[in-house]
Amino acid sequence: MQAGDPVVGTSMGVGGAQSRSEDEESLGVKDLKRTATQAFGSGVPKRRSSSRSIKRKKFDDELVESSLVKSSSRVKGPPVMEPVRCSGSEPSSSEKKKVTKSGATLTPSLTMVLNPAPLTKRVKKSKQPLHITKDLGRWKPTDDLLLINAVLQTTDLTSVHLGVKFSCRFTLREIKERWYALLYDPVISKLAWQAMRQLHPEAIAAIQSKALFSQAEEALLAKIGSTSQPKLDVFQELLSKHPNVFHPSRSPKSLLVHWQLLKQYYLLDDQSVQPLPKGDQVLNFSDAEHSLQRSLMISDRHQKREIRQLEQELPRWQVLVDSITGMSMPDFDNQTLAALRGRMVRYLMRSREITLGRATKDKQIDVDLSLEGPAWKISRKQGIIKLKNNGDFFIANEGRRPIYIDGRPVLSGNKWKLNNNSVVEIAGLRFVFLINLDLISLIKAEAAKMTQQ
Repeated sequence: MQAGDPVVGTSMGVGGAQSRSEDEESLGVKDLKRTATQAFGSGVPKRRSSSRSIKRKKFDDELVESSLVKSSSRVKGPPVMEPVRCSGSEPSSSEKKKVTKSGATLTPSLTMVLNPAPLTKRVKKSKQPLHITKDLGRWKPTDDLLLINAVLQTTDLTSVHLGVKFSCRFTLREIKERWYALLYDPVISKLAWQAMRQLHPEAIAAIQSKALFSQAEEALLAKIGSTSQPKLDVFQELLSKHPNVFHPSRSPKSLLVHWQLLKQYYLLDDQSVQPLPKGDQVLNFSDAEHSLQRSLMISDRHQKREIRQLEQELPRWQVLVDSITGMSMPDFDNQTLAALRGRMVRYLMRSREITLGRATKDKQIDVDLSLEGPAWKISRKQGIIKLKNNGDFFIANEGRRPIYIDGRPVLSGNKWKLNNNSVVEIAGLRFVFLINLDLISLIKAEAAKMTQQ
């Protein structure tokens, strides 16, 4: 058994060595974890999960906002983390050897956590100046298309600034910067081109129809005479003869409208603007004001003179009106007490009491005022005209709207006396009340006899 003792001792030595190496490995792993937690605390991420949303087509403003957010997030991203050694917990040389031997499988994962590769790539890609994405939100794709069409037509940014109506009030400097950015900046030109390609064809056609007129187009339109009255056929022929000069979106109607503008501002070839007089003939403001006051005084005198003449002739016209509307007219018979004459219709009063208003299917009245004109504002039973025993006529208002007798309002529930040639106005309709004086005089005489008896 002595020969077996060394064997047992060797096996125990091997087992002790194995257990010792396992203890050393566990100690090394614990030291690494301790140093990592001391250096970074709890900042080591356990798991990285994607926070991306579902991909979909973005609108123009979302493209601009996302580009701005990405640029700012890339520039302001977290710094690259590198392994840090703590001065108070440096391992010894023997421990370094044990760690390198036993923790060979752990070091790659720690280095991957401490120095993530995709972050460095993202930072490298995002190293772009911020001025590239500056002012992208103000310029819409419609503005870019308007700018491109206007510059191609006029080749003058100043005329573009004066003639084109953008979505915002851009200054001349902003228009120049935008044009140069579309020409020479690859990022802005690419974004603008992608946004313009997403526009609807009808929107593109509407924008192209607003393109400014070039000098060559206006020169061809100015050749048409100002005294002529051209039709659409003339402009259609002009378009067919010069297809390379006119914009593809031009129509005969748009050319006619622009020709009328040129004619209005005396820009046609056969038109000339008269120069201002030179020397003492030029009027200043005070001279013009004095001449204007003088002309106003003269016109005022003429108007006052005409008013005086009309006032002098008024009695003569009054007599003429009385003779026309008086009772000398042969229209009255022995049965007509009075008449209500309008512009279109004449109503005869042959009973001592009549009703005025607007006739309907359910209700009939004596005098239907709707035959004279628009009577939708008149009540169904607007008023009653009565003849009393003493020969006087009275009108009683029973409607909602007032009745005007010779300009005096008679409100609802009130009554007023009617005389010969009284003007009755109901909801804008005017009538003249005419009395058969001969018949009324006979009625008054009979009433007087009855009272005497």
